[in-house]
Amino acid sequence: MGQLNRAYTVSQVNSYIGNMFATDFALSGITIKGEISNLKYHTSGHIYFTLKDTASQISGVMFVRDRAGLQFKLEDGMSVLCTGSVGVYERGGTYQIYAKSFRSDGVGDLYIRFEQLKKELAEMGMFDPMYKKPIPKYARNIGIVTAKTGAAVRDIVQIAKRRNPYVNLTLYPAQVQGDGAVQSIIRGIKTLDLMGMDVIIVGRGGGSIEDLWAFNEQAVAQAIFDADTPIISAVGHETDTTIADYVADLRAPTPSAGAELAVFDYSKFEDDISGYKAALESVLYEHVQDSRQKLSMYKLKLNQLNPKYILNEYHKKEILSKNELTRLMQNKLVFCRERLRDYDELKTLMTDMLHLTKNHLRDYDGMPSIMKQSLEKARHKLMIKTERLEAVSPLRKLSGGYGFIRDDEGKRVDSVKKLKKGDLISTTLKDGTLKSRIEDINFGG
Repeated sequence: MGQLNRAYTVSQVNSYIGNMFATDFALSGITIKGEISNLKYHTSGHIYFTLKDTASQISGVMFVRDRAGLQFKLEDGMSVLCTGSVGVYERGGTYQIYAKSFRSDGVGDLYIRFEQLKKELAEMGMFDPMYKKPIPKYARNIGIVTAKTGAAVRDIVQIAKRRNPYVNLTLYPAQVQGDGAVQSIIRGIKTLDLMGMDVIIVGRGGGSIEDLWAFNEQAVAQAIFDADTPIISAVGHETDTTIADYVADLRAPTPSAGAELAVFDYSKFEDDISGYKAALESVLYEHVQDSRQKLSMYKLKLNQLNPKYILNEYHKKEILSKNELTRLMQNKLVFCRERLRDYDELKTLMTDMLHLTKNHLRDYDGMPSIMKQSLEKARHKLMIKTERLEAVSPLRKLSGGYGFIRDDEGKRVDSVKKLKKGDLISTTLKDGTLKSRIEDINFGG
């Protein structure tokens, strides 16, 4: 710097110190371990930060030209290994580290990238259940996006044919690892989506996080999200989880499990159909029986309202009434005949009594006159009553040449208007009954 009494400008001093930092080999490619704080992503594209530990701190910057090597997003509180060069910011008179790259401290860079993308896509709503499309229960056309060789495609084909030999499988042979894998997987998804598959299985066999990384890229996640066809993600082993698993409509722990979820079991399908058929037949049988019962009931109601049925019922009642009337008339006739016999017996008894009385009167001529008068008066009354009984006796009328006429249904005939030519009639006389057929009818007196 020269003589001690010489004065230097601030710029000269800061420039001198900057040259010292620049020529120091240890500071030109140093890696510093620390925790990020005061992080700021500037609109210019530069990243400003502070690295600190429990005792000290150092400012830092990563210029936009160096961000291409940053594989994950920096966050406050993140423990990192920052590689770059320590230099002087001459305008501010401070020194800082000019970062070229970052690595996670204790956690892999890929894991950090995975968690950051997972958080970002979740905030975008790409994992929301409302966007999940249902997997068809009976898919027949199934697309597969995976490598054309390997255990994954063999397992999927084997399980699919075992469960349902009639299912149609369409393979898009994609590159699932290394450079170009992302675009290959995206082309496979878009191609099968346009072919109208019922469901698409996207996946591969197990491997390290580096091997599976193509399924953790945002572009693949976006292709799965945008597809119209339901997609099953079947990547790696059961313990492996990728971004594709979160975006897909359904996650399968393995490719084999993906085939189980996509392909319906045909034998179980046949059993289900048989069960549905039996249940349907049972329901139909019950419905038919119920309909038949209702039909019979409706027929009965219609018959009851049918004028012909009503007339038949009235005709039946008429026949019953006629039969009942005939029975009553026959009973009445029997009763009258019995009464006639009683009248005859009474008449005979009265006649005998009159003869007896006359004989007694002859025998008792010497009877006092008052007794004779009483007996004569009693005899006179008895004769009057006897005459009255004979006057109302049906047999007396029948004895006079009259007859009791009934039609072929047993009804009493009291007018010729109730008869017509050819009708059968019964005429009851005092000593029997005649059966006759009407040959002619004359109206008048």
